[in-house]
Amino acid sequence: MAELDTRQEICRHFVALLNYPNDEVKQTAAICYTRLKEFYPETAEYLRGFIRFLEDEQASRVEEVFTTTFDLQPLCYPYVGYQLCGENQHRTMFLIKLREIYRQHDFVAGDELPDHLCEVLRFVGMVADQECYHEIVQDGLLPALEKILKSIEADDHPYGNLLNALQSFLTETVNNETKMLAAGQ
Repeated sequence: MAELDTRQEICRHFVALLNYPNDEVKQTAAICYTRLKEFYPETAEYLRGFIRFLEDEQASRVEEVFTTTFDLQPLCYPYVGYQLCGENQHRTMFLIKLREIYRQHDFVAGDELPDHLCEVLRFVGMVADQECYHEIVQDGLLPALEKILKSIEADDHPYGNLLNALQSFLTETVNNETKMLAAGQ
C-alpha cells in the first residue's frame, strides 16, 4: 500500500510540474526530487537539469520555454492520443475509450481533454487497479512520451529533462508492478 501512495504522490507532483508554471513550481520540483531520490534514485537524477533551469531562470523565461515547448510545437503537444494516433478518427476512438475507463474508475477529468498528459497522469496517479495502471502507462503514456522526447531536439532541454524523469519513473513503476503481479502480490 505504501508503494501505491508513493506512486500517487509522485504522479501528482509531475502533474503540477507539467502544468503551466506557477509560483510553486520550484518548491514542487524540489519535493518531487526528494521523493524520487528516496524511492527511485536513478530517476531523480533526470530531474536535476529541470531544477537547475528553474533556479537559474526568471519566471517569465520558464513560462516562455513551457509555451514554446508544449503549445507552439505540434510534435510536443502534450496529448497522449494525439501522439499515438495523430489528429484523426483513431484519436476520437482513443478519447472515447479513455472516457469509458475513467468512468469505470469514478475519475472525473478536469478542464483539459481526457488525453492531455496531465489528465492521464492524474488518472494513473489515483487508480489502484494494477492492471489498468500497467495498461495505460505501457500502451499510452510511455509511447507518447517517447514521441514527445524525440521531438525535443536539445539533449539539455529543461522540459526534456522533466519528461525523461517522468518516463524513467513510469518505467520503474511498471516494472515494479509487473514484478508484483508475477509474484502474486
